[in-house]
Amino acid sequence: MRSWSGPEIPSLGDLGLGTGPIVRVHDTSSSALRDVDPEAQARLYVCGITPYDATHMGHAATYLAFDLLQRAWRDRGLDVLYTQNVTDVDDPLLERATATGVDWVELAERETQLFREDMTALRIISPAHYIGAVESIDLVVDLVERLRDTGAVYEVDDDLYFDVHADAGFGLVSGYDEATMRRIFPERGGDPDRVGKKHPLDCLLWQAERPGEPAWDTRLGRGRPGWHIECAAIALHHLGTAFDVQGGGSDLVFPHHEMSASEATVATGEPFAHAYVHAGMVGYEGEKMSKSKGNLVLVSKLRAAGHDPMAIRLALLAHHYRSDWEWFGEEIAAAEARLADWRSAVERTVAPSGEALLEQIRTAMSSDLDAPAALAAIDAWAADDTAEDPQAGRTARTAIDALLGVAL
Repeated sequence: MRSWSGPEIPSLGDLGLGTGPIVRVHDTSSSALRDVDPEAQARLYVCGITPYDATHMGHAATYLAFDLLQRAWRDRGLDVLYTQNVTDVDDPLLERATATGVDWVELAERETQLFREDMTALRIISPAHYIGAVESIDLVVDLVERLRDTGAVYEVDDDLYFDVHADAGFGLVSGYDEATMRRIFPERGGDPDRVGKKHPLDCLLWQAERPGEPAWDTRLGRGRPGWHIECAAIALHHLGTAFDVQGGGSDLVFPHHEMSASEATVATGEPFAHAYVHAGMVGYEGEKMSKSKGNLVLVSKLRAAGHDPMAIRLALLAHHYRSDWEWFGEEIAAAEARLADWRSAVERTVAPSGEALLEQIRTAMSSDLDAPAALAAIDAWAADDTAEDPQAGRTARTAIDALLGVAL
């Protein structure tokens, strides 16, 4: 699948401005901050969209979080191998296609293209591997067969299920107890009450063909992949085992990331990822943002209304990536005012030390991607009328671009 056009990212090291510190992020599986500092190449997998709707601010906030992580890694001098999937066949997509009378393939292609356009406008770094579920069916089949060889797969009415207790470490990603898992599972696509399952939490690997639904001929029979195995297969193929960070929204902690990790671990005998990093949820004026409520704040609509994509990016950066927060109408106005102030400040002939500002931004971003702290430092620099560094504007502009992705 074709990715989007990624931005040009200045190298602060090449400009004689050194390299950034070790990056620390919050790992959900240990509930603690941990260093993510591989020797040469950082490997990142972020779960992508199910393309049945346009990019809303929750999507944008998630992908921005991992864009910041990549920028901090690059500033550290690391090469980054980034993989993201697109779940271009799944129940929510098929249901939306049926409800709207649009062919499911057409719907997926249309919304994926709009997502690409939004990511390009927001200057989100593009993945090296942007992979659809449909094009990964052979990978899924191979992984299911590996799991079957371990004895972790069983049949229920021609569907194939994963026995989650084949993984002795099941539950370590989320840290949830079984009662919590059972409560959440049906809310997020699980089927705990299906007759014939060995355990309510066992998850679907392969769904046999259903009337009127897409299916493919494979060694597993005619059908299509389950959700969790899709990401496990794509990540293992393109990144290998024990990659550095598995990322996504906090709503993916369980069951998606828990299940994917267990499937991969049972199949390979190796850890899936070293750290599991999750972005918070974005609401709208006191409510959960959702299509059913009709309160989605769409990136494309903000752009169409004439809002500068850099202001949209700044509105997102004003919130720490792990925070749950709500979008209010004044968010974009405040971001546009901040953007104007920064653009004015970097045009000054002489300003406060640009290198001192760079170090403040680096410190903030290496400390669990603390964008709000970085924004506060830039605000203070922009408001300071001290005249001491004739190169400050250039240094500040480059640092803000490289580390925060905001083009001034």
